[in-house]
Amino acid sequence: MNENQTFEQTEHRLNLRTLQVSDFQDMMEIMERVYRVMGEYWTQEEFSSHLIRFPEGQICIEDKGKVVAAALSLIIDFSKYGESHTYRQVIGEGHLKNHDPDGDYLYGIEVFVHPDYQGLRLGRRLYDARKEICENLNLKGILVGGRIPGYHAYSKEMTPQQYIQMVNNKEIHDPVLSFQLSNDFHIKKLIPNYLPEDRESFGFAVLLEWNNIYYEQRQPLMGGKKTYVRLGAVQWQMRLFEDFDDFTQQVEFFVDTVARYNADIVLFPELFNAPLISKFDQEHASEAMRSLADYTEPLRQELINMALAYNINIISGSVPEYRDNQLFNVCFLCRRDGTWDKQYKLHITPEERQSWGLRGGDTLTAFETDVGRIGILICYDIEFPELSRILVDQGINILLVPFWTDTKNAYLRVRRCAQARAIENECYVAISGSVGNIPRVENMDIQYSQAAIFTPSDFAFPHDAIAAEATPNTEMTLIADLDLDLLKDLRQTGSVRNMLNRRLDLYNLTWVRR
Repeated sequence: MNENQTFEQTEHRLNLRTLQVSDFQDMMEIMERVYRVMGEYWTQEEFSSHLIRFPEGQICIEDKGKVVAAALSLIIDFSKYGESHTYRQVIGEGHLKNHDPDGDYLYGIEVFVHPDYQGLRLGRRLYDARKEICENLNLKGILVGGRIPGYHAYSKEMTPQQYIQMVNNKEIHDPVLSFQLSNDFHIKKLIPNYLPEDRESFGFAVLLEWNNIYYEQRQPLMGGKKTYVRLGAVQWQMRLFEDFDDFTQQVEFFVDTVARYNADIVLFPELFNAPLISKFDQEHASEAMRSLADYTEPLRQELINMALAYNINIISGSVPEYRDNQLFNVCFLCRRDGTWDKQYKLHITPEERQSWGLRGGDTLTAFETDVGRIGILICYDIEFPELSRILVDQGINILLVPFWTDTKNAYLRVRRCAQARAIENECYVAISGSVGNIPRVENMDIQYSQAAIFTPSDFAFPHDAIAAEATPNTEMTLIADLDLDLLKDLRQTGSVRNMLNRRLDLYNLTWVRR
């Protein structure tokens, strides 16, 4: 026999598919080899019932037409069983009578692999296929009652609880439980008398759960949350305007431009209405900025009207607000349903405090929108990592950063901090600034910007973790589609999991201001 003949005879032809009635004999052969300890097998009548009640949940791997591994499951309403149930209660006398097409969890009742095929990781393929079924059926997750066959060797030394903890800590290897934990299942509860005939496990089982991070409660035909968000950012040219109407016409031009691409959000830069300050006495910069604040309320109303008219959520950049004899820097969220919110700049630079007398706000909000929760941090605030972490803990997926910088080194502080926030918080971060020069405007005469949209850094995202970026110092718009489901996946299965792996037993972050 030559080398080529040997390869031809030993080569596998593996195929994942759903089980058929004709596969029962192959199934029996595997069960007789695998379940000699418990001595109970599925009958042909029960097997046929499985295929009738839930055919898509009964899957196998065949090698050249012969079944060599299989996994059986059903759908249950978990509220009917709770965490303390038995295997018999779930399988419904073996015929899957308890299968509930309207249930919320996929329940795995069987996985077995032919002993001759151990080492090919067929069990992992079957578990991955189950996860795909769970996702496609939009179920909350997968439940299994995991055996602990290795426990019989330790039963005189420790309790089942101690054994499970040591397996979870990887101090002991259990052939079943260790495998399930390595497949992203987590322990919910130890169940006694789950399967009394399982002598190796002393009748115990571990209720394990895999969470479907893509699960969504059924959405209405209209108005449901989107999984893709189209975001536009305006790199704004600073120019002198004849009057307020001239300014708002330029704003509306960009709102219209971005909205034509069916964008969900448009972001403007910090203090983008600053050219209007030229109408006031520049010898007293602080007084001129307070006079500019007179335009703030009319501008907010114009933006609300544009949000409604163009069906887009507008992030106003930021504008000065003067109230109670104090000057603030505020950004407005103008939603396309006509409502609005605002976020104050919290950290004021030394120059802003000295030249204009700006004060920092004292509230931080995760804003609800029709595309999910978003956060807003104005320029300098992005350089304080605590703020982004607090917002992500409150459920945001997109962080919007209007900024104003005069020099490249100032811009790079904003940019690199924004990139860091995207990576460490596993979220999208968009920055938008202004370009050009505005003569006769004290302290804001030059601008430097390169607007950009940053992503986390992992395989599912762009290789440089940049979704889009503008040409430096050129007036233009950016538009990018942001996949929110990729963030869910990253936070659970990414190469690194910054949010999940925080050592909250060592440190925490607390907002102290009521």
